[in-house]
Amino acid sequence: MQKIIAACASALLLSGCSQKPALEDLADGKCTSSVVDVVNKHISGQIDALAKKDWQLAHSFASENFQANVSVAEFTIIIGAQYAMLIENKGYEFNECTVTGNTIKQDVNVLSGEQEFSLTYTLTVNDSALGIESAVVGEVSSQI
Repeated sequence: MQKIIAACASALLLSGCSQKPALEDLADGKCTSSVVDVVNKHISGQIDALAKKDWQLAHSFASENFQANVSVAEFTIIIGAQYAMLIENKGYEFNECTVTGNTIKQDVNVLSGEQEFSLTYTLTVNDSALGIESAVVGEVSSQI
């Protein structure tokens, strides 16, 4: 039993450290594949939590600054009013990813109902911690 606990603890520690190298030395320009992987997993985690209406979990993917200034209750209202397509999504795909300083922009297309929404996520890295600052809805197109 102790070996299982030790193995689980080791796996947890290793997975927690796996984001750091990708985010430690960000270079301006197109995201590296390791940055893309970390960013896409982070955004997917939030979108999947929103689809399950797990507001607390979805809120936890936001940046520390966002979490400090927007409560879970306020976050829930914002999502319901402006981002219903994330709650009701039928799938999403990641597009262009760029880095400027400690800010990462990730374009995401979200299919919801008969429409496809183009969102641009802004994420920040502070002390190797990744957090979503905002998502801006851009172009909306109807599916034929």
